[in-house]
Amino acid sequence: MSDKTIIFFLAVVVCLLFLVVLYQRFIFGRGIQAKIRRINKKLEEILETGSDEKVMVFTDNPVLMELGGQINRLLIDRQKIRADFKREEISSKKMLANISHDIKTPLTVILGYLEIMRLNHADHEMLKKVETKANQVMNLINQFFTLAKLESGDTNINLGKVNINEICRENVLEFYDILLQKDFDVDLFIPETAIFVQGEKEALQRILYNLLSNVIRYGSDGKYLGVFLRQDKSNVYIDVVDKGKGIEQEFASNVFDRLYTMEDSRNREIQGNGLGLTIAKNLAKQLEGDIFLDSIPNVKTTFTVSLKKITY
Repeated sequence: MSDKTIIFFLAVVVCLLFLVVLYQRFIFGRGIQAKIRRINKKLEEILETGSDEKVMVFTDNPVLMELGGQINRLLIDRQKIRADFKREEISSKKMLANISHDIKTPLTVILGYLEIMRLNHADHEMLKKVETKANQVMNLINQFFTLAKLESGDTNINLGKVNINEICRENVLEFYDILLQKDFDVDLFIPETAIFVQGEKEALQRILYNLLSNVIRYGSDGKYLGVFLRQDKSNVYIDVVDKGKGIEQEFASNVFDRLYTMEDSRNREIQGNGLGLTIAKNLAKQLEGDIFLDSIPNVKTTFTVSLKKITY
């Protein structure tokens, strides 16, 4: 065999070996990319769902194994931070509830003495003002106490079958006199046929009371209140409507935040404490329902309570 033939065959072998190496690197690279994509997808799923899963890496590649280990270390640290935060949050809410309870006791005594003093000095204007302010403080503490208990999970709500028609009528009647005094136009649509929801009477009354109070406090410019009860196959909806100034879109997502009040609430005549809607939202969640807001400023503002329907 001539030297040229040997050289030719050697060149062919070298080329084949080179092509095999390239192919192996290509296959290896694609395998690595596929594993990285799977890791990325799993990590994204864990972060979106908030689950306590770990990333599983099935490979003999030491770099990928090390990467998977470091990712899981970060996930474990994340879980620990979340658990610590939740524990501290619950602890602080329970502490707030206890503080609120401890403050209520001496304030109740003070209010009792103020009432006796006012009865003995009925025309004393300063005593009346002090008693009014003390009652405002007591109301605020009661709201803090209620919210703290709700958020810390200390409130026992026994879900049962409740006639929501009666709840709606009772709450509107409770505000009837003040609505007349303020010249409100009132629209009601409450069907005669009983509609039953999953709930608790006291919690439902509190939700509606807070929503109706909100209309009188912030929506009185429109001189309108609408309460509409409607249903579909699985849910019942209560729409509480006013035609006041409304809520701008940029603030709509904040109205259920605790201690949030609109700018107009700086007016002391209508000032609220920013807890009513927060309590209503929390109570609705406890009943496995929700509250939604839809507002077109100076046209119509609607708070919709969604509740689970009971048909049996």
